[in-house]
Amino acid sequence: MNTPPDRPPIPPLTEGQRVALLKLLADDDRVVSDVARQRLLDEGPEIGPWLKPHSLSDNPVLRRRTRDILLQFEAKGADARMRAFCRRAGDDVDLEEGAFRLAQTRYPDTLIDGYRAILDDWAGQVREWLPDDRSDADAVLAGIHVVLFQQLRLRGNEENYYDPDNSYLNRVIDRRLGNPISLCAIVLLIGRRLELPLAGIGLPAHFLCRYQTPTREIYLDTFHGGRLLSRSDCIAFVNQLGRPFENGFLHPVSPRRMLQRMCTNLEHAYESLELQPDLARVRHYHELLAGG
Repeated sequence: MNTPPDRPPIPPLTEGQRVALLKLLADDDRVVSDVARQRLLDEGPEIGPWLKPHSLSDNPVLRRRTRDILLQFEAKGADARMRAFCRRAGDDVDLEEGAFRLAQTRYPDTLIDGYRAILDDWAGQVREWLPDDRSDADAVLAGIHVVLFQQLRLRGNEENYYDPDNSYLNRVIDRRLGNPISLCAIVLLIGRRLELPLAGIGLPAHFLCRYQTPTREIYLDTFHGGRLLSRSDCIAFVNQLGRPFENGFLHPVSPRRMLQRMCTNLEHAYESLELQPDLARVRHYHELLAGG
């Protein structure tokens, strides 16, 4: 069997060819515009700076189609950065960076610094409610509850649990709506800013935050309005699932494991929606995080 020869590299576009393709990109005939779009995509991200001014064109069709190409370039870059992040060694990766990099793979134009500023602001609001004596766990948790669950109204998306946006941190912050692990991630990231003794706890079919002092451990159910649970409540929850309780269920979950679990939630969501490209993308991140 003869091996087909490698395709010769496509020569870069000249300035005249770029201008011509740009005119075709705005053509009313979608077959023509799609050919132009693909040729510009083939040119790669290097053409991005040249295309960018045209994303502000007075022609709404050209503006929209140019932005779509630029967004695709950004998505490829976000995917590469997420893959590189997932390949980092050790369990103690940066949860915040990983969660926002995951968000950028779906929303490439997400401004991470902007969302970090929002978390900084929310942490500042919580700080105003914290007691001087941080050993007063009840007062600390009351402050967290007032700001995050009463004023900001973080809540679980019970109506559409498998909406993929429940797992992307930027969308959770935008909508104040998420699933158990994404809401816990927000609480943990705010707690980190305030140096609070919080940890993520991965129960079967649920995720909680634990606030621990030398004498107490209290569990925070972020999905259900920030209600407080005891160890006995957690044991009862597991037993209601028909599973025997194991002490390991209440051990803190590493940032890497949390990101894996976020990917698992997205896999379930994309599988149910039959979105195969998104499913394959997230599954690959999961495999890399698992060391695959």
